[in-house]
Amino acid sequence: MPKRSSLAFPPARLLLPALIALALGGCQTTSLEDVTGALGGKPETASKADAKPGMDALRERYRAKPSDPAIAIEYGKALRDSGQRAQAVAVLEQAVLAHPSNKALLAGYGRALADNGNFQQAFDVLGRAHSPEDPDWRILSAQGAALDQLGRNEEAQQYYATALKIVPDEPQVLSNLGLSYMLQNNLPKAEQVLGRAYQRNQNDVRIRANLALVLGLQGREAEAEILVKADLPPDQAAAKVAALRQLLAKKQQQRAEK
Repeated sequence: MPKRSSLAFPPARLLLPALIALALGGCQTTSLEDVTGALGGKPETASKADAKPGMDALRERYRAKPSDPAIAIEYGKALRDSGQRAQAVAVLEQAVLAHPSNKALLAGYGRALADNGNFQQAFDVLGRAHSPEDPDWRILSAQGAALDQLGRNEEAQQYYATALKIVPDEPQVLSNLGLSYMLQNNLPKAEQVLGRAYQRNQNDVRIRANLALVLGLQGREAEAEILVKADLPPDQAAAKVAALRQLLAKKQQQRAEK
């Protein structure tokens, strides 16, 4: 497990405000939607009308047994998926207070904190969700994403490297690692790593969107647009291309202001 530095680091001014989700499965606004979601990265979710009865039933189950860890985890995830991030944090925080050693609860709580923008706290909580003797690659990757949010890219890359020792060439971890290099403006390295992720899972829309963004930032917009438009109806493809161009324009403006 990488050692945590005691140095203080300033928050990063990120073009992609929430890498965590990727790690965190959603993980994934000054949120993930501002990153790959604008390009189609967010999984399709049920409509509000379809989701409401299920959420109501889950809420009642939680109210009947608020101390049940499994129900708290399920309810917290449903709240996160529906965008109720602060409520998810509150539910999982109460559950963790009652079950401070439950690693599944800690993992869910850490993910909820990250969704809510509490990156340092998320990193600390996720660290309690596993141990060096029994590491969890998903949590290591999530911790790396939290560190990227804090501007601690080199530390983040150590966590991704540790995760990749457990699951070599795991596309989710490679995608997070590639974005970490992008945040350091190491675009060739970012492209190399994201290309590996894409080769291992060409159907993952988040990975395609992330690779497209890095290609576009290198001036290869035609290649980027081909990736973005893959397997989409014409109207959706046009919307995704427009979103990509907007992100690229934002990045170019940031560079011009430096």
